[in-house]
Amino acid sequence: MSGLKLFRTDTTNSGMTELMPRLAEVEADVQGLVEAHMEPLLGVRFLAHEYSTGPVHGGRIDSLGLDENGSPVIVEYKRGTDAGVINQGLFYLAWLMDHRAEFEHLVRDRLGVTAASQVLWSGPRLICIAGDFTRYDVHAVREHRRSIDLVRYRLFGSDLLGLETVASVSGGMSVARRLRRQAVARAADVQDVSMVDLAGAVDEVLLGLGDGVNRVERKTYRAYQRLRNFACLCPPQRSKLLVYLKVDPKEIDLVPGFTRDVSGLGHHGTGDLEVQLRTPKDVERAQDLFRASYAAA
Repeated sequence: MSGLKLFRTDTTNSGMTELMPRLAEVEADVQGLVEAHMEPLLGVRFLAHEYSTGPVHGGRIDSLGLDENGSPVIVEYKRGTDAGVINQGLFYLAWLMDHRAEFEHLVRDRLGVTAASQVLWSGPRLICIAGDFTRYDVHAVREHRRSIDLVRYRLFGSDLLGLETVASVSGGMSVARRLRRQAVARAADVQDVSMVDLAGAVDEVLLGLGDGVNRVERKTYRAYQRLRNFACLCPPQRSKLLVYLKVDPKEIDLVPGFTRDVSGLGHHGTGDLEVQLRTPKDVERAQDLFRASYAAA
């Protein structure tokens, strides 16, 4: 991890022991670790391991999954630095877009009919996990019109895994902006304009939290993603906006009319903390919660 040092505190001798970063012995070790814990690590539900693309394409996709917003996800792994990982992943993305029915059948078998009916084909994703990437890799993903995340890994000691997002590009950003303009136009016809303006302010704050924030448009919410969702903004209501965050409601002081614990309750989007916004001051009050959710992602 670039510049990151990790230490284990020694409470017995009041000392510190540095844990040296290392690469996996073989690529399969990284793949097995991520596949076993894909949802907490990447926000992706695991579907298949070494999925065959058939005799014509003659390849195997390392991992297939479905993210929190229903977007298909391909994960490719490399033990160290490999100039071919992006091109390989893009090859498989092209195959996936040509085999949508096959993918939806896989989702139906693994996750059920409802999940299969909600697959979001406008934003398929490629996640490349490797020991490192070159500056040419980072430049290359920014030239493509696909959603690509480059993630550097390191192992520390015998039981710690570090993941660092090196680059993150949303291929659907231009579409998202167009959908946003359409949504605002529709909302302006039926909503109080101040709520539309407030939604625009929240959008600006969430996108401005840091590099690599991707916005994903769904019918019932707009997700803000950093590998995993960290915020979901619902369409404006007449007197308030609802934002759902990946913040543990038990770790904050809930304020009636502003924050609510919705863990175990059905709602659009993802996250256990509901934030209710009615005025620009509420947006200011919520910024620490926005940052906490962003950091957790």
